[in-house]
Amino acid sequence: MSPTLAFPAPRDAAIAAALGRRRKRASLAVQAACMLATLIGLLFLASILATLLWRGLGGISLGLFTHMTKPPGSGGGLLNAIVGSLIQTALGALIGTPVGILVGTFLSEYARGTAIGGAVRFVSDILLSAPSILIGLFIYRLFVAPFGGFSGFAGSLALAVIVIPVVVRTTEDMLLLVPVSLREAAVALGAPKWKSIVQICYPAARDGIATGVLLAVARVAGETAPLLFTSLGNLNWSVDLTRPMPSLPVTIYQYAGSAFQDWVQLAWTGALLITAGVLALNIVARIALRKRA
Repeated sequence: MSPTLAFPAPRDAAIAAALGRRRKRASLAVQAACMLATLIGLLFLASILATLLWRGLGGISLGLFTHMTKPPGSGGGLLNAIVGSLIQTALGALIGTPVGILVGTFLSEYARGTAIGGAVRFVSDILLSAPSILIGLFIYRLFVAPFGGFSGFAGSLALAVIVIPVVVRTTEDMLLLVPVSLREAAVALGAPKWKSIVQICYPAARDGIATGVLLAVARVAGETAPLLFTSLGNLNWSVDLTRPMPSLPVTIYQYAGSAFQDWVQLAWTGALLITAGVLALNIVARIALRKRA
């Protein structure tokens, strides 16, 4: 008996065509909404960058990088603030990066699927989204108030606390991307677990971890609130970590509300410098992550 071919009824075909047109209209509407939201975001970003360039480029000069902050009308620069920011940011990254890498390694290699791993991950995620001013108050109560004074070291610790959860999340994610077969090959050759992590997993995830560190540094480079409660700021030259230390974000905060036009100009120029630095770090991190992918 020969098989019979079943053809869709005309009504069913019309319903399918109507549903297809409805899905297409819905897709076009969502696509248009996404494009509109993207354009609005780019418009705000472009306006911010244009304002910074318009207000900040006028203060760019050699003296900005060679002179310290001075009284109004003295033609001062931002050398001490720039150096203070670099010192505190670098020290914060040096303290926070090893801790973040070790915690991320623990979550990925030793505590995967355990209750303690879930608790540590939960705390890290909360710390990742915590307001930076709360971190500044935390370091103030632990390292500023008991020792009776603000210090650059306390500011570096506050920045390190902000760095840690970013590096933890990136390290864990990158190590989870390492194929299990590489770990099994190391175990088959008789390598202990720590050696397989150091010599197999870390090199495989090196680019991704470095990208996370760069993103963490870019985040803390412009933080102001934690430094107000820890290193406080200093209008004089100071590289002593046991005393109040200048920083570019705090100097911008102090100068932006000044009644003196030259200080306001320095604030705009300092904001432009921070924005350019953070933008450069993010671009480097994105390029590195794209190469890794």
